[in-house]
Amino acid sequence: MLRLPSVSRALAGAAKGSLAPSNNVRTSARAASNMVEVFVDGKPVEVLPGTTVLQACEKMGVQIPRFCYHERLSVAGNCRMCLVEIEKAPKLAAACAMPVMKGWNILTNSEKTRKAREGVMEFLLANHPLDCPICDQGGECDLQDQSMQFGSDRSRFSEDKRAVEDKNIGPLIKTIMTRCIQCTRCIRFASEIAGVEDLGTTGRGNNMQVGTYVEKMFMSEMSGNVIDICPVGALTSKPYAFTSRPWETRKTESIDVLDAVGSNIIVSTRGGEVMRVLPRLNEDINEEWISDKTRFAYDGLKRQRLTQPMVKDASGQLVPTSWEDVLTRVAGALQGAQGSDVAAIAGGMVDAEALVSLKDLLNRLNSDNLCTEEVFPDAGAG
Repeated sequence: MLRLPSVSRALAGAAKGSLAPSNNVRTSARAASNMVEVFVDGKPVEVLPGTTVLQACEKMGVQIPRFCYHERLSVAGNCRMCLVEIEKAPKLAAACAMPVMKGWNILTNSEKTRKAREGVMEFLLANHPLDCPICDQGGECDLQDQSMQFGSDRSRFSEDKRAVEDKNIGPLIKTIMTRCIQCTRCIRFASEIAGVEDLGTTGRGNNMQVGTYVEKMFMSEMSGNVIDICPVGALTSKPYAFTSRPWETRKTESIDVLDAVGSNIIVSTRGGEVMRVLPRLNEDINEEWISDKTRFAYDGLKRQRLTQPMVKDASGQLVPTSWEDVLTRVAGALQGAQGSDVAAIAGGMVDAEALVSLKDLLNRLNSDNLCTEEVFPDAGAG
């Protein structure tokens, strides 16, 4: 017999629990006592130990320019665009890699900081081509935006610019490596997120180049994400190349129906045409990554798309027909068929809801023979 505590005992326990500090309260109090107070442009802010200067500044709402730093990747600290001045420190510090210390006064807009950023930008632009009018990254380029905000109004570089041979890393990603600023975001993404070691660097200093090993393809189902994290126009989408500009398109938030994850996406359209699909931030589902299937499947909306049902005629050729005719044929063929006599082949681009409906239909017919078009068991294949 299940025993329930009496009301008086329950109230007494509740009162006792309300007087005693909970684990959550003790933990929060301990965390508060361990907080480190620093100053960002003279304004105080409390952060946890180990917080970087960049994170402390962002907590105060101060944006620090960066190219190599990405929230979901390891810290590289090689672009030096995030340099800030620490009061009484002998030299500038890289905000992305420097942990804060108690009592620091971080100066994000001092004369020394502005001069350093202008110098870094001048070095980055020394070999960068003037491709902005024809670059697919134009309008959403970090280098373009930050050069306008932090760069100089003229260049002192009069020598010939360096030219780099473009790499062929597959049919989806277009490379123009002369635009590359060696931030290594793509390399760290491939290794840390995609889990492949296909991308790397060769050479040193001014001769450093990013690419794959001996013309090897970038073999990952998430390869298209390097297009999003590249801060310049070195890595862009081949299917999207020269089709539209960001300011010409309308962005609509949506959910991807081609996988069971339900990745959050943004559909970019111009008129009635889908131009591209981009990831949408959702920490609980897909963070800010999407698969290549999600990113590039929109091409099937315009090309090689079945817009009406088709059946085979007497000669075995597929001919268009009406939905009424094809459903009548299917119903007639299914009459009397049960179990393993019934099978269905689902296309690779069918949405998840349609697959569930088809599976329910086969289960009602006592059949489990539902396969995709890529993997269908032949006779004797098991």
